Amino acid sequence: MKTPIISITNLKRMVLCGILAATLGCNKLDLKPEGQLTLENTLSDYNGFLTYSWQFYNAFNGYTNDMLEDELNSDMFARANPNGQSQWIWQQVTIPSSADSYSRPYANIRTINLMLDYIDQSALSPADKDHWRCIGYFFRAYNYMNLLNLYGDVPYIEHALNDKSEELSMARTPRDVVAANILKDLQYAEANLKNGDGDNTINVHAVRALLSRFGLREGTWRKYRGLSNVNTYLQASVDASTKLMVTYPTLNANYDLDFNSVSLAGVPGIILYKAYVANQITHGQSTQTRNSSGRYDLTKAAADMFLMKDGQTRFTSPLFQGDKSPFTEFRNRDRRLYYSVPPPFNVNTNPPSLTFTYTTNPVDTSYFGLMQAISDGTHKTLPTRNWNGFVVRQEPHYVDFPNGQPYSVTYTGYRFYKYYNQQVQDAQGQDISDCPLFRMGEILANHAEATYELGTFNQAVADATINKLRARGAVAALNLSAIVADPTRDPGVDPVLWEIRRERAVELVGEGFRFDDLRRWKKMEYAMKEKLGRYITKGTDVPANSIIPIQNGATAGYISYLGVPPGTFPDYYYLYPIPSNQIVLNPKIIQNPGWK
Repeated sequence: MKTPIISITNLKRMVLCGILAATLGCNKLDLKPEGQLTLENTLSDYNGFLTYSWQFYNAFNGYTNDMLEDELNSDMFARANPNGQSQWIWQQVTIPSSADSYSRPYANIRTINLMLDYIDQSALSPADKDHWRCIGYFFRAYNYMNLLNLYGDVPYIEHALNDKSEELSMARTPRDVVAANILKDLQYAEANLKNGDGDNTINVHAVRALLSRFGLREGTWRKYRGLSNVNTYLQASVDASTKLMVTYPTLNANYDLDFNSVSLAGVPGIILYKAYVANQITHGQSTQTRNSSGRYDLTKAAADMFLMKDGQTRFTSPLFQGDKSPFTEFRNRDRRLYYSVPPPFNVNTNPPSLTFTYTTNPVDTSYFGLMQAISDGTHKTLPTRNWNGFVVRQEPHYVDFPNGQPYSVTYTGYRFYKYYNQQVQDAQGQDISDCPLFRMGEILANHAEATYELGTFNQAVADATINKLRARGAVAALNLSAIVADPTRDPGVDPVLWEIRRERAVELVGEGFRFDDLRRWKKMEYAMKEKLGRYITKGTDVPANSIIPIQNGATAGYISYLGVPPGTFPDYYYLYPIPSNQIVLNPKIIQNPGWK
């Protein structure tokens, strides 16, 4: 009997709507694919496997809003919209009837398992069979890793199912088993995968990058919850990162070009990326940060994480000139801040306009020379412009003081523009900058943290990881014997680990990591604080009658739109709720504790 690639005839509705055949959708019963496309005629040779495998890459989101939406659930981001508070922070999450974050990975896993089940029947050579088994294991691990991260225990399916499969009614597989299987698949792929199938395809380096990420995530999740086998996963992360640090000894000299390059092919430190091509595959991430349509801001807490050039915090460094003015607040800072938030400026323009003139105050353009030195005309030189090139009159440029410009606005005063570039103008949503999926900036941060958790972090490791990242930001190196006390440090976190976590937060800002990091560290209390913005004085920085709210209702102080979140973060919120349709369809699926 020939096996259809997409559907299994007469599959029960619960399977079609549930985790095991999500590719069909919930309203399509007894479907057969046009032309009876089958595994037998598709996977007839190596190229057939290659063509079939391209769909696996859809598991990588690339540049989408998902990663920034997740960032809003952390301490570092705020949405510049009325009632823009996070449902997680404000404890407003309800059990969904369905969730793409649950069904989509299972749809991917089914497609992968179909290929894995067919490999031994194929006419491939033993070496080629092993290669495609490794590719399948990589992507299966990637999808299960995402499920495990959000939901904990999940049904673990190793084979494609039919309508008689007992697994259709299986209970959730314990976390220990799922995690062990993910690790087993990745370690097998690392040991047996041959070279990739061309440039920018899955190879041993991509496998090691995923091992680095998964080992750290799972090891620390376990450590901070008293679970077993902590060091097994941390060591897997360290081993993988160590090998990558040999293969990729250098970083791209320009941090900004990791995220705003038309092509990341051959760029130092880039392991795998999602390519975008004009008029074919495009995204809107850069457009969005030029016109502020997503309204993503950094918080005051996030801005304060960026160190001074001397390696000290803004609270301890003699270089810090105060935060009462954005012009002094941004002076002598980690260069990555200038690539993440527009430096302050003022120019004369008649909006909407493509042209501008300088003001008579030299302070207004005091960051122009810096940005010209570290960027160029198609990336982040000042003044900033919106998606079709109109000049922004000033930064920060507040929502409630638009000054004749309703675009490129901010609530907190720290408008997030990491993905801003001017490579494509007057073509909204047609951006073509490639998206890094695995890069050495993350791997070095992973390695530093995992070695600390294993008790092996020392000055040599700091120099090979943290200090490489700091150097790219033009920040003084971390000296473990002379760490200056940070008055904002969580007293429950060792000073060395605090610096490692700070570096991770800065290096990976806006890349979708922070919410998951706080969850695995069990530190969501950081996000349960008032999200503040810049210091402003009404009558000076904005009109005296401005409606911009200031903390405690003052006329001068830190901007505060969202107020103080209610209570403490509930323990059960650290795992997502299982979608209710899965429990209805399979009573053996038990909801995560606490969710009602």
